This record gives sequence, C-alpha cells and structure tokens, in this order.
Amino acid sequence: MQLILFCGIQGSGKSTFYTSKFFNSHLRISMDLLNTRNKERRFLATAFEVQQRVVIDNTNPTIAERSIYIEAAKAHKYRVIGYFFESKVADCLARNDLRDGKAKIPIQGVLATAKKLEIPDLKEGFDELYFVSINADNKFEISPWENEI
Repeated sequence: MQLILFCGIQGSGKSTFYTSKFFNSHLRISMDLLNTRNKERRFLATAFEVQQRVVIDNTNPTIAERSIYIEAAKAHKYRVIGYFFESKVADCLARNDLRDGKAKIPIQGVLATAKKLEIPDLKEGFDELYFVSINADNKFEISPWENEI
C-alpha cells in the first residue's frame, strides 16, 4: 500500500496536483475538508484498516508534522512517497489571490507556513521523494528528488 505525503505552502498546487494525478486512485485526506485532527485520524485509521491508498493533502511544513504520518504509515507497512511542491512565496500568493471564499488563505497564514517550511529529506523515512514545480505553461513538472534544493 501507499501513503503519499504532500509538502508545500498554500497555493503551491497541492490540491490541483491531487486532482490531476491521484483523484481516481487515492483517498484524499485534507484538513481543508475534515477541519479537525480527530476526523483526520479516524479517516486515516480507516484507510489503513481497509488498505486504501491515500494522499495527505496538507502543507506538512515541518519534519515533526511529517513524522506523524510517516511513522503511522510504516507501522501499517505502507510505502511513503513524498512530493515537495516548489514554494516560491510570490507565486503562491498570486495563486492564492485567485481563490474565492474560505479557499482563500489570509496572507499572514501563507507567510507563517513559508517561514516554518523545512525542506524534506529521504532520511525522514520516505521511500521515494519528488520535487514538483509549475512551469510557464501552468503544467506540473515532477523531478526525482535531489537533496540540494
């Protein structure tokens, strides 16, 4: 089984990437949808119980936050695949500005997440790790991980 862990600030393209790449194959677990950690834990526990492939679509900016998911996945014999989304603050703020309603994150929230963002490392327990960027044509580009970002 497979747990995919997204990492990147708001507006970096995580949810759009999920829709384009994993919508038909993986359950999406997101605090944007579930609103509480209790609900999130319950959905994740159910996914592990029924051996469902899952994507964690949160910002996951710190090693500590990511370790919760990685440890749980490893305990259930899941492979952990990470996707780090290029998080250029100006670009993310511009994309965030195109959002409406509750989907639009206050600027201070985006900046706070950017400030605490820690670059992931395979040593955290990832089985695979990729770098995702958005090119000039607004298409996703996925590159194998290099710990030199």
